[in-house]
Amino acid sequence: MTLTIEQIVSRCQAVMAHAWMVRTFVKHSPEAEEFPELMNVARTIFDTSRALETRVGDPAGYLGMLRKKIGKLRAAADEFRRDAPLASSHTNFQQAVHSLDACIGELGELLAAAPAAPSREAAES
Repeated sequence: MTLTIEQIVSRCQAVMAHAWMVRTFVKHSPEAEEFPELMNVARTIFDTSRALETRVGDPAGYLGMLRKKIGKLRAAADEFRRDAPLASSHTNFQQAVHSLDACIGELGELLAAAPAAPSREAAES
C-alpha cells in the first residue's frame, strides 16, 4: 500500500510521540542526574520534535526537516544505546533503548517511502 505524503507525516508524528515518551522517561529518571550524558538524547528528541511540529501543515517541509534532523537523532540514539547500560541495567532502560531504535528505524522507512525532496535546481527553475 502506497501512503500519501500526508499519511507519512501522520505516521511520523505517531512515531515521534513514542520517542517523546523515551525523552520523558530519561529526563525524569534519577539516573540522568548521576549520568548527565543521558540528557543528550532527551535534548535531541526535544529539538527534533519542536522543529517538526511547526511543519505538520506543510508535509514537504516536514519531511525536509526530518531528513535534516534524522542524522543527529540517529547519533543521539547510538550514544544512548552505549550509555544507557552504563547508567542502569534496569529493564526500563533496556526497553527505552529498544523503543528508540524502533522509532529511528520506522522514521527511516517512512522517509524512504516518501517522495524524494526536490533538487535545488528544480526548485529554482
